[in-house]
Amino acid sequence: MRHVHFPAQRVARTAQASTAPARRLGDKARWYLPAALAADFLGAAVPVGLVFEAAQQVRPVYCALGAALAWTGVQALRRRYASRLLGESRGVLPVLHDWLILIGVLAVARVVTEEDTPRLSALGALLPALLITVACHKLTYRHLSAARREAQAVSRVLVIGEPDSAEDVIAHLAARTDHPYVVVGVVPVGVGSLVSGVPVAARLGEARPQAPGGDSEAVLGAVRSHHADLVLVAPGARFAGDRLRRVAWALHDAGLELAVFPGLVEVSVKRLETLTAGGLAVLRVVPPVGRGWQTLLKSALDRAGAGVGLLLLSPLFLGIVLAIRFGSRGPAFYRQRRIGRDGCPFVMWKFRTMVVDADSRKAELSGANENDGLMFKMRRDPRVTRVGRLLRRTSMDELPQLINVLTGHMSLVGPRPPLPEEVAEYDEVELRRLTVRPGMTGLWQISGRSDLSWDETIQLDLQYVDNWSFTSDVDVMGRTLRAVVDGRGAY
Repeated sequence: MRHVHFPAQRVARTAQASTAPARRLGDKARWYLPAALAADFLGAAVPVGLVFEAAQQVRPVYCALGAALAWTGVQALRRRYASRLLGESRGVLPVLHDWLILIGVLAVARVVTEEDTPRLSALGALLPALLITVACHKLTYRHLSAARREAQAVSRVLVIGEPDSAEDVIAHLAARTDHPYVVVGVVPVGVGSLVSGVPVAARLGEARPQAPGGDSEAVLGAVRSHHADLVLVAPGARFAGDRLRRVAWALHDAGLELAVFPGLVEVSVKRLETLTAGGLAVLRVVPPVGRGWQTLLKSALDRAGAGVGLLLLSPLFLGIVLAIRFGSRGPAFYRQRRIGRDGCPFVMWKFRTMVVDADSRKAELSGANENDGLMFKMRRDPRVTRVGRLLRRTSMDELPQLINVLTGHMSLVGPRPPLPEEVAEYDEVELRRLTVRPGMTGLWQISGRSDLSWDETIQLDLQYVDNWSFTSDVDVMGRTLRAVVDGRGAY
């Protein structure tokens, strides 16, 4: 992949955190906890009370109170109200998992209390609790993301490592804002220059100092002078083993946190296992899912979903076809050659959103490309028709790809299907995104679509390829609806 640079806005964020007292990770907005508790309590109590009252249940108020206490209790036991988790993105699946636990708890309570409200009515009364909790998480996550772009609600990090390794870690953290870490200082190990602009808090020698506590005193002094919350160690032979252990002792004795970056990028924590071998801490990386029951479920979901979707959406298809034909001359459908799994080409179907000679006019617009990579994107592309603009804004132009899913060339979820000219420029890393079937939706679509840089697009695709699971596909499909309604990056 291309070298990661230091974007100006990310460097400014780091500089702001290093020169001004940032609001710490534990100092998130005070309304997060009350909002979460109120949303969970009322989201369960009010619907249950109304449904049970309509069903003429003898104790609707007590049932509503019990459901609300059970829902908040389940989430409290799952530590969902911990300060470290409030506002963080958890997706739909963890909330669904909690909700299923709630269903089990209340099913037991139903038997014990001999409550006789119809099962479907009771289940329907609990559904708003799930939806309201997800909506509350989205609200706090968006607020927290905006705060972190201003270096608020962050964890101030001091990076230790050999210059090149430390720079790689700093660059990676600076290029993204979907995490709470802001680097406020660096402690290089050995000689070497730094170009990131992060203040050098101290410098350790290439070998362990002879005087006891030399490394520890330097690191503790750097932590205090830069008010760091966490010390992050980058990998390197010069700072490992007994030398690292002594610094860890000193940090822990001082009540400070230590983390070690293992050198892995875009690997889900679900694929990591910690082991010990002869006193050594070993990190085992589980291979990506490539076969088995999950892949069979994915194929079944793709074919069934595409078939049902085409059947149910056929009236909408007819309306869109008529709108396109009346809006501009030319066919209603657009077919384009794309590259699929393992580099196999296929013809992808879409509703036509541009004028019929759009492809021939692409060369004259090349200088107006707003994407920094191989894709061509313009916010106000003059080739897009009036009907096409609406179709793109709502992502309805992608619906004919259900045909590609049904024929097995695409999946409901996967990386964006690339053009042949894009693939011709791929390097070895970028080619890995072709090891799975491309999808109608994916991490790219729910993370900003055309607003993303080329490097961010590739990172998301590789993250999907290496960490795919059936449940992650379900989560992406759930988040796609919000992305379509939001419309961010769709042009």
